[in-house]
Amino acid sequence: MAAWKEHGLRRAAPLAAELVAEIVARPAADVITYIPADPDRLLRRGHHPAERLARCLGGRWEIPVAPLLVRQGSGNRQAVLTRPERLRNARDAYLAVAAAPRTVLLVDDVYTTGATAAAGATALRRAGARTVDVVTFARTVRT
Repeated sequence: MAAWKEHGLRRAAPLAAELVAEIVARPAADVITYIPADPDRLLRRGHHPAERLARCLGGRWEIPVAPLLVRQGSGNRQAVLTRPERLRNARDAYLAVAAAPRTVLLVDDVYTTGATAAAGATALRRAGARTVDVVTFARTVRT
């Protein structure tokens, strides 16, 4: 995960999409979108894992992919925050750029506390989506 997310291992996205598609049935979504990258991290990484995963899944499932969300501001990096801090940091972090279709599949690379997915889904529902399903490649497990 670290090599894909932080160190530019771009070829991992098609493999990740293949693994997800083996487990997750094709969703009945009108569109696939993804959690937008923080501009500074995108510049540093040179790629956006969630977008690449979304585009690979869209190709496999033959569902259009569209960038429906933008990030508002550049909050703290979620990875260094506690659960309550993550929830506060993600709240209102995303804004829909257009009206959302009725059913949206929201893609992110890693699900930790759900704060990012919840904030993205909230923005999409505010923009008109009635159903927002979330797919991620990995789930962080805390011991």
